[in-house]
Amino acid sequence: MSFKSPLGKVLGLGAAGGSHHWWAQRLSSIALVPLAGWFALALLMLPDLGWVGVHAWLARPSSTVLLLLLVPTALHHSWLGLTVIVEDYVHAPLGKPLTILVLQLLHLLVGAIALYAVLRIAFGSTP
Repeated sequence: MSFKSPLGKVLGLGAAGGSHHWWAQRLSSIALVPLAGWFALALLMLPDLGWVGVHAWLARPSSTVLLLLLVPTALHHSWLGLTVIVEDYVHAPLGKPLTILVLQLLHLLVGAIALYAVLRIAFGSTP
């Protein structure tokens, strides 16, 4: 007797195949702890949160690199969590895959815009 689903048997996954998703969410949350802590402390230590102050802070290489790590990690973690919510609570046959696709596209769009903005400030001209 096997507890694997037919799709799980074909793909070689376990009974559910969700262990990769679970591990990815745990690892991204572990990575977010120091990155989010750094981000919060860095913003609190800025003399002001005006354009010039934030621009100067973000133009530093260490801030740029850490923010380039924070943005995709946070977005990936967010996408994983929202995917679980949709899988658990959306029951329409077409609604579930469509919602997951829209969420993934939105996360990719936000990530691209955020990374572009960080790189533009880091390598762009001064205000």
